[in-house]
Amino acid sequence: MNKKTFKTTALLVLVCLGINVVSFGQSVQPINVVTTAVPFLRISPDARAGGMGDIGIPTSPDANSGFYNLAKIPFAKKNTAVSLTYTPWLRDITKDVYMISAAGYHKLSDEDAINIGVRYFNLGNIDFTTADGNPNGQGRPREFGIDFGYARKLSDKMGIGVALRYINSSLANGITASGVNYKAGTSFAGDISLYGDLTNEQGEGVTWGVAVSNLGSKIGYTDNALTKDYIPANLGAGIAYTWPVEETSKFTLAGEVNKLLVPAVPNITFPDNGDPISSEDSAKLADYRTQSIFSSWAKSFSNSAYGFSGGAEFNYNDQFFARAGYYFETKEAGNRKFFTAGVGLKYNVFGLNISYLAPSGSGVTRNPLSNTLRFSLYFDLDNIGGDSNQ
Repeated sequence: MNKKTFKTTALLVLVCLGINVVSFGQSVQPINVVTTAVPFLRISPDARAGGMGDIGIPTSPDANSGFYNLAKIPFAKKNTAVSLTYTPWLRDITKDVYMISAAGYHKLSDEDAINIGVRYFNLGNIDFTTADGNPNGQGRPREFGIDFGYARKLSDKMGIGVALRYINSSLANGITASGVNYKAGTSFAGDISLYGDLTNEQGEGVTWGVAVSNLGSKIGYTDNALTKDYIPANLGAGIAYTWPVEETSKFTLAGEVNKLLVPAVPNITFPDNGDPISSEDSAKLADYRTQSIFSSWAKSFSNSAYGFSGGAEFNYNDQFFARAGYYFETKEAGNRKFFTAGVGLKYNVFGLNISYLAPSGSGVTRNPLSNTLRFSLYFDLDNIGGDSNQ
């Protein structure tokens, strides 16, 4: 990957996530931001978690649990559930970028369950150009991931889940630039998670979760093995407490922390005059590119790429839900900060969740995440015609 392609790829990753981008202009980046390929895997793929500050690891199970913590599913009240979510993305700067996700689980018994999930991220129509600005074809970049998982109770209070994921990223497939042919990148990854449910029969008590996700191979877009990029491996943990409010309502408070298990890109000077980077910077980049996956996970703890979430959910009679939350990210992880809010309605086997994201901090009027909405439909497929609980 040449320097122009490296800069362009890094910027595309940052913009796809809605990260507050600092200038890559003449010299060293002031913040050593941790970037990865396939950043769509870091986007919260459902409206319930989206309304609670992107919290999904320690909360009660639902149809989208496989995206956050697969170990929750054996504790679900219903045997089978499915969900479909639509998320228009970066609406303040573009109109044709969106993510669609679908998920569902089926309990094989009271002790175990299987899960499937799909995420599809469409980056809209792109006009490609050469380094000197000449047209170089058109494309429709897109990425998707397909998950298969299995979860089982270890006891009445604890469960474990494992999942496998296929990832496909087609950003410039079929394009040739500077003599390099670009292709779709593929990767395989896995998740492992734990969930604890310490609530009583009335639903009061603590739930907690730990999840390690996207542990897998690097992804490349050319035949050069030395230009492969890291996928967003992540370690997350959270805790929630739920208590009844009168006989028909419940209130949940939750917190979650996530750590990107990816080393930071080294600070590199990219001269504006077209000269190559220095030999010292070349050595830094080579070391960053060639370290093993296991080594990269260990080295990730030398940076401060963390995200913190706090959220709340009010549940009235398992029919109406109100949610709010806040998400804060360190500068190394992307410096995203936003408030969230959401509502949910449920009738019989059918439910609808909607969430809204409002950026906070400086420059919010120009934040690409402004006015982000998510819409989720979900269905509990057993006991059709009777009462259904989330």
